Amino acid sequence: MSNSSIVQRIKTFNNYPPRNPDLLQLKYEKMKENAFSFLRGSCHLFYEDWPTNSLLNQAPLSWICGDLHLENFGSYQGDNRLTYFDINDFDESVLAPCTLDITRLITSLFLAVSEIKAFSVDPLALAKRFIDSYSTALSEGKARWIERDTAKGLVEELLDKAEESNRIDFLDKKAPIKNNVRKIKIKKDKTLKVSSETSASVKAAMKQFAQSQENPEFFDMIDVAWRIAGTGSLGLERYIVLVKGKGNGSPDDNYLLDIKLAIEPSLPQFLKDFPQWQWNNESQRIISNQKKIQAINPALLNSLTIDGKFFVMREYQPSEEKIEISSSELNLDQKSLEELIETLGKVVAWSQLRSSGRKGSANADALIEFAQNNRWHQAVLEYAQNYSQIVKANYEEFKQNLE
Repeated sequence: MSNSSIVQRIKTFNNYPPRNPDLLQLKYEKMKENAFSFLRGSCHLFYEDWPTNSLLNQAPLSWICGDLHLENFGSYQGDNRLTYFDINDFDESVLAPCTLDITRLITSLFLAVSEIKAFSVDPLALAKRFIDSYSTALSEGKARWIERDTAKGLVEELLDKAEESNRIDFLDKKAPIKNNVRKIKIKKDKTLKVSSETSASVKAAMKQFAQSQENPEFFDMIDVAWRIAGTGSLGLERYIVLVKGKGNGSPDDNYLLDIKLAIEPSLPQFLKDFPQWQWNNESQRIISNQKKIQAINPALLNSLTIDGKFFVMREYQPSEEKIEISSSELNLDQKSLEELIETLGKVVAWSQLRSSGRKGSANADALIEFAQNNRWHQAVLEYAQNYSQIVKANYEEFKQNLE
C-alpha cells in the first residue's frame, strides 16, 4: 500500500491521460457524495491496495469486468434488437483471478447498503446470499442470461421499462428538431459543446470508419457534443454523436452513438503476473473482452480512431437503464434487494462461464471445481468487509483534504 496521501494518489492517477479540468472537478465532487461513490471513482486504489500474497490470488483465471460494483449492471438493447440485463462496463477488463470481481462487488455492497435509508438490512447476510447464488450458478456449469420472462423484482421492472422505451422519444429528448434538423441538446451536467476543431476530428473519424461499413451513409455525422456520464471515467474524452442513420435520413431515422476514450486498465500488477492477450490497442481489449463476457453485445459496438487515439463506439440507446441502488426514487424493500443480489450472483457466474477457456482463462471444469470448494468464501467476506472500512476512511480523508 502506498504511503502517499489519498488525495495525492487520486490526483496522480487522474493526471494521465489528461482530463477536462472542469469535469475532473465534477468527478471529485461526485466522489465526495458518499463512500460508495468514492469507491466507484477510485478503482485504481482498490488494486493498488490488493495484497500480493493472498488465497484469493490462487483462484481460477477469468476474463473479469475489473470494476464490478452494484451499479455496473444494467439493461440495453443487443445487436439482435432484444433487451438484456448484464454487466455493462468493461474499461478495466483483464485476465485475472475470478475472485477480484467477486470481492470488489461485495465491497461495494457493504458500502452501498449504508446509503439505503428506507429500512435496516444486514449487509453480511446479503453478501453471503450473493456468494451462494454465484457458487450455485457456477457449479451448474452452464452460461445462461436474464430474460424478461424469468426476471424478478427490480430487474424485471428495469427490463419492462427498457422494452417500452421509444427511440423517437429518446431522440426528441436528447436531440430536439429545429428547422427539420436535429441538434444535440446542451444540458448542464449532461453535455458540453465541443470546439470546431474537435467536431471536425470526430467527423473525419466517422467518415473514415464508414468506408469499411456496409451502409456508409448511416454514419454521416450531423452533430457532436461532449457527453458527461459515469464517475470513474468522468473527464476523459467522451462524445455523443448524432448520425444520419437508416431510411432516408429524416430526423426520425437518426441514431445516437456513444464514443468513449479507451485507456489502460488500472490493474498493473495483474497485467504483469498473468500474461495477457496482446491487443493492438485498448479499445480492442475492451471490445474483445466485452464480446467474451456478455451474452449478447449492444448494437454498433466498434472501435474508432480519432486523432490517433482509440475509442469504443456503441449505440446510445433509450433502453439503457441501471439500478441506482441509493436512489430515493427506487422502490426498494428487503425482498427486492435480496432478489437483486441473487440475480447479480448468477450474472457474474454466467459471465465467467461464458468466457471460460478463452485466451488463457480457466475452463468450465476448473470454475465448477472452484465453486464446489467453499474455502474461499470466508476470505472474500473478510477482505471485502475490512476493505470497505478502509474505503470509508479514505473517503473521509479525501473529503476533508481535497482542495
